[in-house]
Amino acid sequence: MSELVSTRIRTTAGKLGLPHLAETINEYTRRADEGKMGYLDFLDLVLSEELAVRDDRRFRSGLRTSKLPHHKTLDEYDFSFQPELDPRKVKDLATLSFVEAKANAALLGPPGVGKTHIAVALAVAACRAGYSIYFTSLDDMVRHLKTAESAGRLTSKLGSYLRPSVLVVDEVGYQPLERAEANLVFQVISKRYEKGSIILTSNKTFSEWGQVFGDEVLATAILDRLLHHCEVIPINGPSYRLKNRLMAIERETEVA
Repeated sequence: MSELVSTRIRTTAGKLGLPHLAETINEYTRRADEGKMGYLDFLDLVLSEELAVRDDRRFRSGLRTSKLPHHKTLDEYDFSFQPELDPRKVKDLATLSFVEAKANAALLGPPGVGKTHIAVALAVAACRAGYSIYFTSLDDMVRHLKTAESAGRLTSKLGSYLRPSVLVVDEVGYQPLERAEANLVFQVISKRYEKGSIILTSNKTFSEWGQVFGDEVLATAILDRLLHHCEVIPINGPSYRLKNRLMAIERETEVA
C-alpha cells in the first residue's frame, strides 16, 4: 500500500471515529499480505478487529462508571470451600438469561461466604455482554436518596438506580431501616419491576425482612415485586474472611 493511500485511510478512519484503525492500518495490510487475503477476508479482518476494540472500550468504560468495589470473576470464586453451594446454579445465572428477562437474583447467607463476590462477578459478566450496571450497598442507596429528597431532587436521584440494566444492591439487612427509608427502597424496587434486573445480597432470610424494613406490610410489598421473577441462591457455608484470617494467624504462630 502506498504511503499516500495509507495516509488517506488514516485520515478517513479518524473522521469516522475509528482511531484504532487509523493507528494499525499498516499492521492490517501486513497481515493481509502474509495471509494472501482476498478483499472480503481483509474487510472482515478490519471490521472484526474494530468491533472487538470498540466492545473492549465500552466494557472498560462501563466498569469505570459501575461503582463496583472490585472486578472479580466467577473463575476466582472457590466453590470447593462452599460444598453446599451448587456451582451449576451460579453458572446458570452467569448465562445472563435472567438479565435478558429483566428478572432478579438474590444471594442469601451469613457474612463472609462470598455473596458479594458472586454478585460482582455476575455484574462484570453483564457488563461484558453489553448491559449497563450499577453497584451500591443498601445503606448508601438509602442515604443518597434521603439527601436527594431533602434537596428536592428525589426524582433525579431515583434515575441513578432505575436507568441501569442491572442494579446490584449489596448488604441488605445489615442495618434496620426506618419506615420512611424503607419506602424509598420500595420506590426503587417497584419502579424497576419487570423493567430491569436487580442482584442483591443479604445476610437475612426473607422472613426477617419485616424487621429490616421496620414494617411487615411494606416488606411484603417489596418481596412481592422482587421475588415474582427471581432466582434465589442460599449460601450457608463457612466464612472466607475468617478462613483467611485464621490462616494468617497460623502462619504468624509458626513464625513465632
